[in-house]
Amino acid sequence: MPSPLAGKRCLITGASRGLGRELARELARVGGELFLTARDEEALARLGTELQATWAAIDLADAAAVDHLAEEARSTLGGIDALINCAGVFPVSTLADTDLATYDHCFSVNVRAPFQLCRAFAPDMAQRRWGRLVNIGSSSAYAGYKDTSVYCASKHALLGFSRALHDEFKAHNVRCYCVSPGSIQTDMGRHVRGQDFSTFLDPVELATFIVELISQDGPMITEEVRVNRMVIR
Repeated sequence: MPSPLAGKRCLITGASRGLGRELARELARVGGELFLTARDEEALARLGTELQATWAAIDLADAAAVDHLAEEARSTLGGIDALINCAGVFPVSTLADTDLATYDHCFSVNVRAPFQLCRAFAPDMAQRRWGRLVNIGSSSAYAGYKDTSVYCASKHALLGFSRALHDEFKAHNVRCYCVSPGSIQTDMGRHVRGQDFSTFLDPVELATFIVELISQDGPMITEEVRVNRMVIR
C-alpha cells in the first residue's frame, strides 16, 4: 500500500546532516515531494541533487529569512502538507558563561523558527483538513542537565508549544507531534559530555521510526513521543 505521505509536500529544516538528512531520505523513499533547508549550502545542494528535491540555504536565527523561506516554499510547491522542524542548536556552557547572545540564538533557532513556520503553514493545513506538524524535541524537554540550561529551556518551550498546537488543530485533522529522542549519533551528539557516543541512537533507525509514526492516518495518534536507547552489553 502507498504511504499516506506519498505525494505530500514536505518541508524539512536542518536537512543537510544528521537526523534531518535521514528524515529527508526516508520521506523521499515513501514518495514525499521535498523542500529542504539548512545553513550548509554545499551539503544541502548535494542532498537536493541526490533526492531530486528543492532546497534553500538559510539561517533560521534570521526571522526575516524564515518568513521568506515560508513564502518560497509555498510559491515553489504550492503549499506544505508536512512540516518537520528538525534544525536545532546545542550550546554547552555553565550558566555563568552563557551570555544573552547565546540565549537569543538558541531560542531563535529552537523555538522561534518552528513557531514562525507552524504559523505560516498550519492554517492552510487546517483548511485542507490534512497536515503534519513535527517538532523534534529532546530528552532535555523532560529534564534538566548541568551546562545546558538554555538548551533544556528551549526544548521545554518546544514541547509546550507542540502540546498547544495538538489541542488547537486536532479537530481539523492536522496532527502535531513532538518527538523527543535521547542522544543521537550526529555531529551535535558529539558535544554531549560524559556519555558513550557508541550507545547513542542511530539516526537512520530514528528517521524510519518518525516517518512510520507520522504515516498513521487513522483515528489514533501518539502526539508526544519519547525515544530512548537501550544499552545492551
